[in-house]
This record gives sequence, structure tokens and C-alpha cells, in this order.
Amino acid sequence: MSDAFWSERISGVLEIVHPDVQTLPVVLASPHSGCDYPPEFLAASQLGPTAIRRSEDAFVDRLVADGPRRGAPLIKALFPRAFIDVNREAYELDPEMFDGPLPPFVNMISPRASIGLGTIPRIVSQNQPIYAGKLDFSDAQDRIDAHYYPYHARLEGLIRKTRDRFGVCVLLDCHSMPSTTADAEPTDADVVLGDGFGGSCDAMVTDTAERTLSDLGLVVARNHPYAGGYTTRHYGRPTHGVHTLQIEIARRLYMNEAELTPLPELRRIADALSVLIAHLGKLPLPMTTAAPVSAAD
Repeated sequence: MSDAFWSERISGVLEIVHPDVQTLPVVLASPHSGCDYPPEFLAASQLGPTAIRRSEDAFVDRLVADGPRRGAPLIKALFPRAFIDVNREAYELDPEMFDGPLPPFVNMISPRASIGLGTIPRIVSQNQPIYAGKLDFSDAQDRIDAHYYPYHARLEGLIRKTRDRFGVCVLLDCHSMPSTTADAEPTDADVVLGDGFGGSCDAMVTDTAERTLSDLGLVVARNHPYAGGYTTRHYGRPTHGVHTLQIEIARRLYMNEAELTPLPELRRIADALSVLIAHLGKLPLPMTTAAPVSAAD
């Protein structure tokens, strides 16, 4: 590994950590580890400073921080998931959250939005409502314009650049899963790999991830209870040379979930993911010259 890497940052929105020279056809994304809470958002929330953080994939960016040293770029959202969730369509919104009618292009029948977990979430984990009152659609639009679209534009740029350079790109979309959750069944697995039941990447990618992590002592499951979110479905185009795998890491392995603090074991999990990144970067995946999927719109 090399310590030669550099960072670019859009304040309050995202950070990309680039290796000086990208040597692996891998892109790492951490869309839910952000903890920069806008003051106006906190003022509008009825939750306390700990409760509002329950939806964070806290420290996931630290779990994959070896990626740039391995030769793979890492993009991470700086804003919190409770503020806006970029692992959704741009307009998956619950109409009950807003004080007026929504435009017709909004997806108002999204099953995720209906349970409070749309692009603008209504709740954090444990079904705790974020807001005391209604929102104006203009607020949602501002967040989408300032945070959602820039994130996906930069993510697509990394995918395109990687695929153009290597003929293939493996996107590892990195998340964490709580011990108890309101939006999915609990699991005894340490890691859940989501490939859309085989649709978002070549089987070689998922097989390699499962074998690598299992060999390192982790209990691995596939697609249950997490088969992959919007990023996995939208960017995963194996026939276009873009292979997307979602990975969910059990929080109990590396953090105190009640206090939202890292445990010493975080280094062990980070080391395991570092090995995984290296293995994914060496896969003999078929190359392509087809155009990659375009940015979210």
C-alpha cells in the first residue's frame, strides 16, 4: 500500500479521497457516514443530539479508509442520512410530510417513503419522528439540488473514469446495519452482501467477497435482509462493465451502538475490508466499451 493520496472536498456535501495513481478498478462509496448536521435542520428537528444520529452509518468511512492507500478512490457524503438520503431516487417523498401538494413527478407511492425512509426521511431508526411540523417542498428541492445531485454527479464521474481507465469498474457501496432496526428483519450475520439477487454484478464479485470475508472469520449472508438500494440498482450494469455490490457491516462488530463510539475492534474490520478491496481489484472481469449508466436525474 502507499500513503500517496489527496482529498477534494465540497464543504458540507462530500469528500473524495483519491490515490495519487489509481491502480485498482474499484470505487468505494460511503453515503451514510456523514455527520455534518446543518444548524437549520437541527433547529427544525424535535430529536436530541444522540437520537438524531441513529440513522448514521457511523465510522463506515473509517472502515474503508485503506481504499485510497490500496489504489481505489473513496467518496463519502458529509451530510447525514437523516437530512437527505442519496441511496434513494431523487424524489421518493412521503406526501404526508409536506404542507402542500407535491409536483406530479414525485414518487409518492414509494414503499420506502411510506415507512418514513424516503429521500427526505421522516424518521430515524426505532421509528422516531424527526420533525414536529410539516415541511415545504422547496426545502426538499433545495436539499436535492445542493446535496443529492452533486453526490451522484461525482460518483458517476468516478465510475466513468475508472471504467474508461480499466475497462471495468467495481463499485462497493458501503453501509452498516444496526442490531435492531425498524425497516428490516434482524440478522445474525456479520456482513450482508447485496447484489440485487445477482442482477447488479458478475457472480465472481459476490463470490469473491463472500469467500474473502468468510476466510477472515466473518459470518456472511447474501441479499437478506438487504439486497441493495438505489445505488446498487441504478449503477449496477454488468453488461456495461459496472459491477455494484452493497455491503452491510454489523455495527456491533466495531462500535458501541448506544453511545455511538468506535471500539478497538474497528481496526480488525477495517483490515478485513482492506483485504477485500485488494481482492476485488484483481478480479479478471470481462472488459467493455459500452457506455456506463448516466447520472441520476
